[in-house]
Amino acid sequence: MSGTVIRRKRRKLKSEINVVPYIDVMLVLLIIFMVTAPLLTLSVDVKLPSSTALATADSSEPYVVVAYPDGRYGLSLPGASQPEILADDALMQRLAAMRNQQGSELRIMVAADGAAPYQRVIDAMGVLRNAGISNVTLISDAGGNAR
Repeated sequence: MSGTVIRRKRRKLKSEINVVPYIDVMLVLLIIFMVTAPLLTLSVDVKLPSSTALATADSSEPYVVVAYPDGRYGLSLPGASQPEILADDALMQRLAAMRNQQGSELRIMVAADGAAPYQRVIDAMGVLRNAGISNVTLISDAGGNAR
């Protein structure tokens, strides 16, 4: 009896990679991206002008609507030294008449004093929208950091 030899089978090593955990991670990432992708596409369409030329001074002076901190509006016409002070309704009627006279090519710039709350600028743009003017530009001061 002592002559019996017990032989163990040697297990063969597997040289395969278990990919099941990787598939689980990829499926979770796929679900996350599918959920977040529609949220990332919310945007506002902005119509930007295109040009190959450098910025130069325009030959015609623009019309400028000035929003003052105390709630008044000013309309600066080309060639005028001081803006004309107008109320909301008077400004809207004047701008609507100018739009009817010049058509859709009428450019209006909105300026405001640095001490004016931004709500005044938004209100000025609302008056312009109510007057039917769509070509509006904001004027800003370059400040000390501009090159």
